[in-house]
Amino acid sequence: MNILKKLATTTAALAVLAMVALPAQAEIRIALVVKSLGNGFFDAAAKGAEDAAKEIGDVKIIYTGPTKATAEGQIEIINALIAQKVDAIAISANDPDALVPALKKAMSRGITVISWDSGVAAEGRQMHLNPSDTDLIGSTIFKLAADFLPDGGEVAILSASSTAANQNSWIEAGKKVLPTMFPKIKLVATVYGDDDSVKSTDEAKGLIASHPNLKAIIAPTTVGVVAAAQVVTDMGLIGKINVTGLALPSEFKQFIDNGASQAVALWNPIDLGYSAVYISHALATGKSKAEPGAKLSIGHVGEVVLDDANTTAMAAPFQFDKSNIEEFSKIY
Repeated sequence: MNILKKLATTTAALAVLAMVALPAQAEIRIALVVKSLGNGFFDAAAKGAEDAAKEIGDVKIIYTGPTKATAEGQIEIINALIAQKVDAIAISANDPDALVPALKKAMSRGITVISWDSGVAAEGRQMHLNPSDTDLIGSTIFKLAADFLPDGGEVAILSASSTAANQNSWIEAGKKVLPTMFPKIKLVATVYGDDDSVKSTDEAKGLIASHPNLKAIIAPTTVGVVAAAQVVTDMGLIGKINVTGLALPSEFKQFIDNGASQAVALWNPIDLGYSAVYISHALATGKSKAEPGAKLSIGHVGEVVLDDANTTAMAAPFQFDKSNIEEFSKIY
């Protein structure tokens, strides 16, 4: 073998060895931790997460959450994910403060942590993705009631848990504008159903019993709004008490159809899960940094910019009523 042939053979062999030695692109494991399993809103978010994973490539989604919406259940899950050495945790929090120690531990181990939907205190995450602007959601949930009460009247709120950061911030934002934007509306009570169908049903019945002049129940939770509408339906109060708030079209269509509700609103949970994964991947791979002013891609949904608190909002709520509920109930 002459020197040129020998050199060519050696070069080819080295090239093959180099190809064999190159590591395959590492799969990024992103845990989508929800408030509780069996919730249609979060199931829809999980679909969006999977869509993002396929679009990005080399991403595995671990969809998990407790059976009941408690901080204790989420803490157990966070610790298990730390042990599994996942690359990122994207969590919708049951409590903004109780989860902080476990999430700080995750970040100290090099795990990317973001909150979405319901936030974690700043020290427990790198950034937070709100589904929409807090002030806009707050005014929207009261507007949904006021639009169908031209003479005003008493309304009550059926929320999720008393510690749910997102619910509390929406309610407070709405209460601030109530005197100026909706002066004829009187808020008489706020109760908590803990995103549990049975408890939400009992709380709705309690509101009706305690407030005989109640004109509307506002439930900024997809579990509570269904429970309240079912109570109004079962008690024969359609046309007397309007149920509104934030609802999944697929779960709520029957109550728009039967008149228990005139209109509800929501952002797209599929887009929310999709966006959370896009952001988690960008941060976990170092493509983006969570810092004030940073622009983050959320794929086909668009682009968001972090504020001084490293929070951002995805999109405005969208109203569903008789004109469009049929169409959107087939989507999510």
